Amino acid sequence: MTRVVRIGNCSGFYGDRLSAMREMLEGGPLDYLTGDYLAELTMLILGKDTMRDPSLGYARTFVRQAEDCLGLALEKGVKIVANAGGLNPAGLADKLREVATGLGLDARIAHVEGDDLRPRAAELGFPNALTANAYLGGFGIVAALRGGADVVVTGRVTDASVIVGPAAFHHGWTPEQYDELAGAVVAGHVIECGTHATGGNFSGFTSIDPALRAKPLGFPLAEIAADGSFVVTKHEGTGGAVTVDTVTAQLVYEIQSAKYLNPDVTTLLDTVELTQEGPDRVAVSGVRGEAPPVTLKVCVNELGGWRNSMEILLTGLEIDAKEEWVKEQMVSAWGDKAPATVAWSRSAPPVEDPDSQELASCVLRVMALDADPKVAGKGFTAPAVEVALGSFPGLTLMAPPGPATPYGIYRPEYVDRAAVEHTVVHADGTREVVPDPTTYLSADELAAVPQAGLSTGSDEAPEETVTRKVPLGTFVHARSGDKGGNANLGLWVARDGSSDEATYQARVAWLTSFVTPARVKELLPEAADLEVEVFALPELGAVNVLIHGLLGAGVAASTRIDPQAKALGEWVRARHVNIQGDLL
Repeated sequence: MTRVVRIGNCSGFYGDRLSAMREMLEGGPLDYLTGDYLAELTMLILGKDTMRDPSLGYARTFVRQAEDCLGLALEKGVKIVANAGGLNPAGLADKLREVATGLGLDARIAHVEGDDLRPRAAELGFPNALTANAYLGGFGIVAALRGGADVVVTGRVTDASVIVGPAAFHHGWTPEQYDELAGAVVAGHVIECGTHATGGNFSGFTSIDPALRAKPLGFPLAEIAADGSFVVTKHEGTGGAVTVDTVTAQLVYEIQSAKYLNPDVTTLLDTVELTQEGPDRVAVSGVRGEAPPVTLKVCVNELGGWRNSMEILLTGLEIDAKEEWVKEQMVSAWGDKAPATVAWSRSAPPVEDPDSQELASCVLRVMALDADPKVAGKGFTAPAVEVALGSFPGLTLMAPPGPATPYGIYRPEYVDRAAVEHTVVHADGTREVVPDPTTYLSADELAAVPQAGLSTGSDEAPEETVTRKVPLGTFVHARSGDKGGNANLGLWVARDGSSDEATYQARVAWLTSFVTPARVKELLPEAADLEVEVFALPELGAVNVLIHGLLGAGVAASTRIDPQAKALGEWVRARHVNIQGDLL
């Protein structure tokens, strides 16, 4: 089989648009339909589900989609591959068989397991794990499809693996075809986040036709060739747009260095080349790959304790004094039973001579974390209620006090590949262990990976030619997100047709020299004391920034207003920087 394989996506997270599966099946031809339902936070949510009911642990919305669309997929000959199995892929497979039987359908359903390391967590060095799942590659999916499966559900494979598997099966790739696999990893990375690739969460959204923004954004698909090159597109008539910029936005999202580590291959992101082939068609070529790392990453979630928060309205004059008084009162009332962690923050101050009460006000936020639910519960909130009539004028709680809720702590771990038995359970119940690739990076090469890529990591800011001070977002796009406790920030020069090629290249040269660790700390004062790494991706006109520890112990335990760093890029674009006039 050598023809292009068309692989679509219908889910970027657990909670994405339910109708997307039917939209993708009805919208145009597909060979495979994939869905990504898992994230670090999702594994924690599913872990809590299993504490209440061990038969759960999978993405239940996927079952609803299958009830609606399984017959249509079988009729059209579209195979479905999704990581919706979460912590219980076997349970999801059984549930899907019930669904198929109830619908009178003959569907061959297989599942992939072996990622769940909870039974051996203590032995492997993480004894307090609520969840511990190794990230698996795509060759278990290959084996399931080779066995004739119509539907393949998995546990914690990487996001890209649900696309790598169908592509590798269709084209007959072997584990040593690193360039082809790397191309499929890039295709998977681009489309696995759903409408991210078609204009969702895109800093250049105003460049998209308003009529197309008004529609629900179409989900993306990749037409993958035998050499690993591919075209990103979407079904005709759907909302949004596929451009070099929308694809770049997803390429720089939540990566680390210029080497993108996956279980099947190490993808060299600085080799990716993008071309606008036509309306809503972006060709991706030139992707190179190397041998995969010697270890597998493990997503470990632990129960961290209990959290709670309150918001207090501050209005009018003497805002600072009002804030200080109520803080003093609450801290005094907590006494020696104060929560272990208390984080205060305040929104922008009121404007001068406000002509509405909202403009006269700001919000004081306080968040608490503690191991004791009583301390983080009423012990934390009661003082704010008790001083309601005895504190600053106008004291108002923005919402009634609530009970503490549990939070988790995420951290990455790594295990030797021999610790994981990547297994396929075929539709007929037979089990097949998937052989691991036989060639890996050496330990020395693996140790060097975090420093790989083209880093602009000098802590000395370059000398500037200054003419105008303007927002960085004048011609720079951004996409940001979380990697555990680290924040990822991708910045790239817009390819929106607003400049000629010479100006574009000059802007890229400026951006890659301008963005240094020192400069990032200037733009983001909250990162002043943190480790910052910067990696250049000149083929994409981009830099990738990794800010270690900005999100603390990860999204579930973060006390930041933006715990997943989703809006970090928009903050950076709003910062004013000095740019020489010939670039504007």
